[in-house]
Amino acid sequence: MSTSDLPPDQPRDSGPDAGPSRAGGELAIDERERRRPIGERIRGVYRDATAPVRAGFRVVGDRFRGLPKWAKVVVVVVVLAAAVMLPYLLPAVTTRPNYWVAILLRVGIASILVMGLNVVVGFAGLLDLGYVAFFGIGAYTYAIMSGSVRFTLAQREGVENVLELKPEFEMYFWLIFLAAVVIAVLAGVILGAPTLRLRGDYLAIVTLGFGEIVRKLGDNLRGFTGGPLGVKSIPHPAVDVGPIEYEFGLANEAYYWLTLFFIVLIVVVVRRLDDSRIGRAWVAIREDELAAAAMGVATVRMKLWAFALGGGIGALGGAMFASQISFMNPSTLALLNPTYGSITVLAMVVIGGMGTIWGPIFGAAAIVALPELSRPVGDARFVIFGLAIVIIMIFRPQGLIPSRRRAAELSGGQVREASVYEVQEAAT
Repeated sequence: MSTSDLPPDQPRDSGPDAGPSRAGGELAIDERERRRPIGERIRGVYRDATAPVRAGFRVVGDRFRGLPKWAKVVVVVVVLAAAVMLPYLLPAVTTRPNYWVAILLRVGIASILVMGLNVVVGFAGLLDLGYVAFFGIGAYTYAIMSGSVRFTLAQREGVENVLELKPEFEMYFWLIFLAAVVIAVLAGVILGAPTLRLRGDYLAIVTLGFGEIVRKLGDNLRGFTGGPLGVKSIPHPAVDVGPIEYEFGLANEAYYWLTLFFIVLIVVVVRRLDDSRIGRAWVAIREDELAAAAMGVATVRMKLWAFALGGGIGALGGAMFASQISFMNPSTLALLNPTYGSITVLAMVVIGGMGTIWGPIFGAAAIVALPELSRPVGDARFVIFGLAIVIIMIFRPQGLIPSRRRAAELSGGQVREASVYEVQEAAT
């Protein structure tokens, strides 16, 4: 019997030797789709919808990596020039340029902090919940060495001619930034030497305690820190070299450029270290500390390097903050401080992408700018902010800019577009 003689309602591929029908296959596919968890289905829709965008960024990145060295230098110089000129471009796009320069400055200081914490958490794989302690060490070092604490205490005690003690910025005060970094590095070594043999949750608890110790010392060592009321009249930076005389004062633009300079310097240093033997040791420790030790990696020493470097970078951010805002008190060092608290900075690193250079910077920009962009909706902006973080973690658990190296390691050496989370799921 030919297929043309079949009844119109009988499928053409039916019969004893026809095999499974297309309708049956479609039903099986639909059944499998229904059995998939709702979260996996939503992530699948997200991946399909954002595939063109991700592909575009991937193409741009591949083309940049394929450029000759001189062309890369030109691109970097152009980007830096645009960043330097940004305060002058803002009046063309907003009626409140000074306000947004202040927001950019907050993003810059947060970027310094996240790059330091990223060395500890992202590169070396050490969970640090007390990172804000280094921020406080840097801020209080600047306040103490500049004479602000002495002036604040004398003013509270009603000392005569107290204004004569008010600190004025001197050129050698620039060395205080370096001193803050050195002191924080030493603090990181002192803390890390006896504790970095711990791992995981135990190390996290120790670092959490360190952060609280520094905050409580700020409260109780009133003769050194000013106590709970804090330190005021911290001098703003200034430049006085030959014919060049410039006082930063309350000009956010000057602090923005200084912060940008420090960010570029830190990026260069961290990138060089990441491509060095130290960076490879950090990767080995992050992936499997026991295997790294078995292969001859000095795990404790390498972790001390990460802890000390991250602490020094955090102290630089603290000194910048104290000099810009001209005030410092212990409440700034609270674990859940919404501006520069340890949990907030850690969220910036995770959302941006651990183990990358630029990811944490974008994470800092997102955490700082999102509440400001949603300010017109009033207190509901905090709900929007929280929902945005939840959504980012659901759809981008690897961060906004994931680490290509880490994804390649988890997928057997092949760089994949899938996230680190997806690679881990596939491996299991």
